[in-house]
Amino acid sequence: MNLIKNVPGPFLVFLGAVSLSFGGLIVKSFEGASLWQILFWRSFFFSITVLTFLLITYKKKLFNSFYLSGIPGFIAGVILSLGFCGYVIAMYSTTVANTNFIISLQILFLAVLGYFFLKEKISSITLFSIILALVGVLIMVGNSLSPGELTGNLAAFSMPITFAILIIIVRKYPSIDMVPAQFVAGICCCLIGYFFSTKIMISYHDIFLGFLAGFFQIGFGFIFITIGARTTPSAMVGIIMLSESVLGPIWAFLFVSERPSLFSLIGGVIILLAVLIQFYTLLKKNEKTISH
Repeated sequence: MNLIKNVPGPFLVFLGAVSLSFGGLIVKSFEGASLWQILFWRSFFFSITVLTFLLITYKKKLFNSFYLSGIPGFIAGVILSLGFCGYVIAMYSTTVANTNFIISLQILFLAVLGYFFLKEKISSITLFSIILALVGVLIMVGNSLSPGELTGNLAAFSMPITFAILIIIVRKYPSIDMVPAQFVAGICCCLIGYFFSTKIMISYHDIFLGFLAGFFQIGFGFIFITIGARTTPSAMVGIIMLSESVLGPIWAFLFVSERPSLFSLIGGVIILLAVLIQFYTLLKKNEKTISH
């Protein structure tokens, strides 16, 4: 734990983003598992990973770590579980590109939530970025006329919203370890997957993919992000997380030959443009702060 804490926060967030970027590829590689079976096994191995990490970190003080995380940690866990569910539904129902482009909106949701809960002002350029991003979303989602793909696109919105809420909670309570909240999220998703599945057992191939998703992809991903976000400004976290949105569609294209539609690409480019405008604004703001 001390070794991880000594790693610069932004670099930890980047490592977490790279880990998360493999999520779409893994979900698309399942052979016969249903949506809820994927959610169960992914969350099962994720919960074990987080619990192991907490045991190594806190040893006999494991239960005390949950007590210290308190109400903020519990709320963060429940909220994060909703995002986990939405992520699997999105990746299962629509393209990796669509899901990742929508996830990239988290930096704009961070700006909006930062305004309400951290008293951070929204500039006119940020407001323009939000409107531009909404145009991109309308182009992308409006072209998804099939019920399955439309459901997937709408479900994808749960990720940037819940992630932004998680980061706001982490920034508001920087002294609280939010890793226990991830265990809460994993258990909640396990229960949801279990109750919605007709049966739990799937092929060994798919169980192995569930292990990869739970242990490496979201296990390492969210542990790195949660720890790194403590010492990284919320806006910078959103910027670094863009690497997930860029890498995710690349992995899907290279390994499962998934090609997004023209409208998805157009909408995605507009969304990324809006996010990059916000990124540029934040850089200028930081430069002024440093100079003064």
